[in-house]
Amino acid sequence: MTVPSGTRPAGTGRLVTGVAWALLLLGLWLWGREVTEGPGGSSAPTTGDIAAVGRPLGVALPPARDPLAAVEPRRVEIPSLGIAAPVVSRGLDDTGAIDPPPFAMPHTVGWFGPGTRPGAAGAALLVGHVDTESRPAVFYGLSAARPGAKVLVTRTDGSVAEFTVDDVQVFPREHFDPTRVYGARDPHRAELRLITCGGTFDRAAGTYTANVVVSAYLTGSTPSAT
Repeated sequence: MTVPSGTRPAGTGRLVTGVAWALLLLGLWLWGREVTEGPGGSSAPTTGDIAAVGRPLGVALPPARDPLAAVEPRRVEIPSLGIAAPVVSRGLDDTGAIDPPPFAMPHTVGWFGPGTRPGAAGAALLVGHVDTESRPAVFYGLSAARPGAKVLVTRTDGSVAEFTVDDVQVFPREHFDPTRVYGARDPHRAELRLITCGGTFDRAAGTYTANVVVSAYLTGSTPSAT
């Protein structure tokens, strides 16, 4: 999948300045190239190279709820798409790129661990492969998400953060806007970005032509049973 260069997702109080900030921006871009240049064996579902599903008229979305305490994610589910997968924290590799789940774990979602924890204030980033050389991967159907759909993130304390999708877009690589993708639209809200490849696979270039970006915000939660 692809994640071009971008603004660092809002963190949990960590300060990244100077060289560290520049390295992280570079890392996001490098990670996108590295993962995009993977197998690409299946055709990724897409709504088009330049598309913005946005918020259809008549879709009533619930109000945002206050952010939760910062707790790491363990599992993500999108019931309407049949997606249910474990979540693992990923950081940066030796080259400064985000280290995604390996292709040997195609049905695992990566969370950018140095950034926001899902449910806390800011924009948390979840990334997943769209395919492998021979089969669909965890986020193969992500482009079919629509505003109003629920995204459930089970956290390590047993609580469940419930997000509601409010925007689905496909960004061509050449028009990728990191501020819109990685930046929180409202810094006081808990937001979520789910990202995978989109468009078509360009075999000559060894890359997909776009990124599917699903945005969601916190609308509910279930406390831990303990």
